[in-house]
Amino acid sequence: MSTGDRDRRPASSAAAAAGAQIQRRRRQRGMSQAELARRTGLSKATLSQLEAGMGNPTIDTLDAIAVALAVPLTDLLTRADDPGVVHLPATAAAGDGPTRELLRRISGGHSLEIWRLRLPPDTAVDGVPHAPGTTEHLLLASGGLVAGPADDLRRLEPGDMLAFAGDAPHCYRTGEAPADVTVVIASPVAG
Repeated sequence: MSTGDRDRRPASSAAAAAGAQIQRRRRQRGMSQAELARRTGLSKATLSQLEAGMGNPTIDTLDAIAVALAVPLTDLLTRADDPGVVHLPATAAAGDGPTRELLRRISGGHSLEIWRLRLPPDTAVDGVPHAPGTTEHLLLASGGLVAGPADDLRRLEPGDMLAFAGDAPHCYRTGEAPADVTVVIASPVAG
């Protein structure tokens, strides 16, 4: 840390965002600041200042932290916070060729499971909350579905995508028609 860091002002919005990501990833792994400091060779005070956004870390410092947290360096440089529930309505396909759409980019540091869920008509399934930091992504192939967090259910039509925190109570419900759903579960990898 330079002497300019003593005034406790954030070095930049990028440093503050990196600090928030360091703290988030460390907590997801159940790691203490002392343990992360030991693994990186940084002092606990320096790590604490970085997490608070009060430092100006070098790329080498961020790289050492990324290695210790077992995440790609780019995960520490993202400014994206939890966007909450993401609901993308279906779009029409191009009539003259293939249509590809990037629906959701999932950063490193996650274990991914892809499931196909087929529900008969008039079925309700309560999802068991997953580990903290888990996100579920649903892509409805056919039928109709009401799904999502128990306190924020969304109605999906074929082609719709829904992403939500899977570490809270959630459910899936069909009406008169069956549903065919692709479910991607992204869980943080334990460090």
